[in-house]
Amino acid sequence: MTVRVLIVDDHPIVRQGLRAVLTAQPDLAVVAECGTGEEAVALAAATVPDVVLMDLRLPGLNGVEATERIVAARTAAAVVVLTTYDSDGDILRAVAAGATGYLLKDASGEELVAGIRTAATGGTVLAAPVAAKLATRMRGDAPTLSSREIQVLACAARGLSNPETGRELFISEATVKSHMMRIFDKLGVSDRTAAVTAAIARGILSPP
Repeated sequence: MTVRVLIVDDHPIVRQGLRAVLTAQPDLAVVAECGTGEEAVALAAATVPDVVLMDLRLPGLNGVEATERIVAARTAAAVVVLTTYDSDGDILRAVAAGATGYLLKDASGEELVAGIRTAATGGTVLAAPVAAKLATRMRGDAPTLSSREIQVLACAARGLSNPETGRELFISEATVKSHMMRIFDKLGVSDRTAAVTAAIARGILSPP
């Protein structure tokens, strides 16, 4: 069986290198490549790949948001994040978005190819540092926010009010308030400023 791969990275030279590694394998085929999240969503729908290799830092629609849309539309069998970032926040956002793998760009060609094959057959692929951090989370050492809760908190970090957050995320003000209350409870805080500060300190949100 040939595994069909969509490469998503905003650096052409990175895409070129990835294509060279993958096309050297008889069972892997690159069906398309692109440099933005919007293109990734459209190409996933058009080509229906087995695996999407997704960078996180993309112009416009970022990798997490693109992953959410691709997973929701079921236009790819698996999304594997391939990035230089391994912070807790990045990992949690990617996993919450539905990514089945998280690899780092310092991985060897053999590790990348093996990861793609594993993801294509329904397996989970995690770089060793990422697996260690997720294990820590599973032990309950740090709170875990849902993808929507992170979106709501990110709006609060930008200074948006509850009504403004609701309009941006297309949810009601009451739903925003409900998310905020759960965020406060998970982070052990009592106000928005403390929640944002705690989230940044724990790597859930990136510093402004």
